[in-house]
Amino acid sequence: MHFDLITLIKTVGLLGVWGIVFAESGLFFGFFLPGDSLLFTAGFLASQGFLNFWGLLAGSFVAAVIGDNVGYTFGHKVGPKIFSGPDSKFFKKDHLDKAQAFYQKHGPQTIILARFMPFIRTFAPIVAGAANMDYKTFVTYNLVGGALWSLGIPTLGYLLGNLIPDVDKYLLPIIVIIVIASIAPGVYHYLKQKVYLKDQQILDSSRNN
Repeated sequence: MHFDLITLIKTVGLLGVWGIVFAESGLFFGFFLPGDSLLFTAGFLASQGFLNFWGLLAGSFVAAVIGDNVGYTFGHKVGPKIFSGPDSKFFKKDHLDKAQAFYQKHGPQTIILARFMPFIRTFAPIVAGAANMDYKTFVTYNLVGGALWSLGIPTLGYLLGNLIPDVDKYLLPIIVIIVIASIAPGVYHYLKQKVYLKDQQILDSSRNN
């Protein structure tokens, strides 16, 4: 997988990386794109001289922030229609429902937390727009979350690329760890919610009896 990412990044260059970051940040069909692993690998390649590091950071930050704004605007304009529409080839309502539940639990902080959670990252700004989150509040959290994610992950890849000899030999396990770490909060939230619903069913059943 990491070799595919390396080949992809070398092929599309900075413009391609920025485009993928933009799409995954706010276009509902971009949820399947490899945001975390892409940024880390791009940072690693920057440490090896294949990409301009500062250009990577600046462009990724701008793409992430604008992408979220596009998602917010889409959610704000379309509103409830996106929650009642059927599944399609590129859109699964289940992802949107999970993002909505996450937003209802964490509020505006979701915009920051979601940056580090695949699927939720794409749909959180859409849900925020549909829920009519105050735009100034959204922009504030969007800037903070966008900076932490789009600057932090490539910098981690860049630093490891410079600090660890022959780091490319360990790139695959590092990426796997990053992917697991990024999906772990979502899995935890899902299992916690599942346990809660099961407990509620048991409690309701005992009351009825």
